[in-house]
Amino acid sequence: MKNKLLNIVTAVTLLTFPNINFAQVTLGANASKFALFTYSGAIGDNASVHSHVTGGIGTDGGGLISGFGNVNGVMHPGSDIATAACISDLNATIAQINAMPATLTGPLILGNGYTVTPGVWAIPGNASVNADLFIDAQNVSSSQFIIKIAGTFSTSTLSRVKLINGALACNVFWQVSGAVTMASLSTVRGNIIAGGAIIMGSGDSLEGRMFVTPAGSITIDGITAFTPVGCSSAVLAGPKYPNLGTTSCYALFTSAGALGNSPTSTSVGDVGSNGGGSVTGWTPADVTGALHVSPDGSTAQCALDLSKLYDTLNAMVPDIQLLYPVEIGGNLVLTPHVYLVDGSTNGPATLTDSLYLDAQNDVNGVFVIKIINGAFTTSVNSRIKLINGAQSKNVFWMVDGAVSINNNSIFRGNIVVSSGAINIVNTGITLDGRALTKIGTITTTAMKVTIPSVCSATNVPSFDAATDAVTIYPNPFNGQFIIQANDNQLLVISIYNVMGQMVYETTVNKNSETVNLSGASGMYFYKVIGNNKTIQTGKLIAQ
Repeated sequence: MKNKLLNIVTAVTLLTFPNINFAQVTLGANASKFALFTYSGAIGDNASVHSHVTGGIGTDGGGLISGFGNVNGVMHPGSDIATAACISDLNATIAQINAMPATLTGPLILGNGYTVTPGVWAIPGNASVNADLFIDAQNVSSSQFIIKIAGTFSTSTLSRVKLINGALACNVFWQVSGAVTMASLSTVRGNIIAGGAIIMGSGDSLEGRMFVTPAGSITIDGITAFTPVGCSSAVLAGPKYPNLGTTSCYALFTSAGALGNSPTSTSVGDVGSNGGGSVTGWTPADVTGALHVSPDGSTAQCALDLSKLYDTLNAMVPDIQLLYPVEIGGNLVLTPHVYLVDGSTNGPATLTDSLYLDAQNDVNGVFVIKIINGAFTTSVNSRIKLINGAQSKNVFWMVDGAVSINNNSIFRGNIVVSSGAINIVNTGITLDGRALTKIGTITTTAMKVTIPSVCSATNVPSFDAATDAVTIYPNPFNGQFIIQANDNQLLVISIYNVMGQMVYETTVNKNSETVNLSGASGMYFYKVIGNNKTIQTGKLIAQ
């Protein structure tokens, strides 16, 4: 009787337990990088307004890739290491799927409220999706859905594949023996591996990937496609966050150039120049922070830190090149990466309309856009929009030419210019970030700028500190002065001119050090470092 009861309980448990596919299908890391891929065939975008694709686009057979604007991924127009690796991964995935017998049978017409549960499904012919098709993980997010279609696969206009109860697009695999045709304005989710050509209509949406094997083309028409997150896919944190040093306190700064404003602008963050031109049009009332109308210890240190910041950004190796500089924006979506924009090809870099920065729910995701060989401009009413946890403080625009922001624009991120003017002279501009140039003027008109994070005390020396680690006398000096440490601590003293260039450096302790700067009158700044921290700064006057 006891065994009989146990058997009944076991049977009931099995009948009520969700259909879960225990043999998990894997998609290798190389194939996971691609949104659109064909073993052998062309890939074309027929839209007048370019499609928005996040993920690589490639063909291994030398087929033509045409019609695309900027994509958030790497273009592989012919056989290379990446495409060969993708094929290897796909072959392994296909072998896994082929080895899994179907235990469930679905109708030829999916959708209309039909629900697919976890497991291996067989569709014995040409399949289509109408209206809504639900994919239900039954609250087990690791559940997989293998849908084997013996013929072609199509979707009707406005049809939707919807994920419910924890289902993930990365866990959905559509193995289609024939061609795939999606009518306009339909949405599909999952990894589609087709044995024939793929056509996606205008306004279609894909959360997943499209693969064609062994041969066939992929044709799209103004779609949105992005590779899904989850299923052990790489987290896109972007590059390591660079050390801002004292630049973190500045909203507007030029190491060598004038800084002018007319009429009134406002700044939350310091405003200043380290020399090479006057600061005009700014008053202390305009600045929540410090207004540096002439070079001082803070501007000298900022000039040094700005140079280091630029060098750090410049040394970062790009992951993705945006191939069409004049087409940045247009609702393009970028994720945490280092991007390269080369203004010497296809025209100067221009931000038009909206650019979305998607942190994929990582609030620490870093975006670096390196714009080389030319200027950077924006259109009227341009917008940088932050989504899914993206933050302005984590966005860096490295530019080696002039920057001009146009009327009524909302710009976000830290602009770091090597040599060039920054013009924010049009009306209605908001800068949620910083504008910093090593060499060049900064001109503003009735704009608002706010540093996107609090000035970091851990990165910024206290320039008004009263700690007297060293004594320097006389000051002002005529040719020579003496430096003496006030205890036995070994200290490093660095001296800079108004351009932020170091002109002298030495170590001192209790013994005095005589410094000779004869024949060079003017203002200098010094920094004292002990235990790897700045502990004293100040100003020196050479008569």
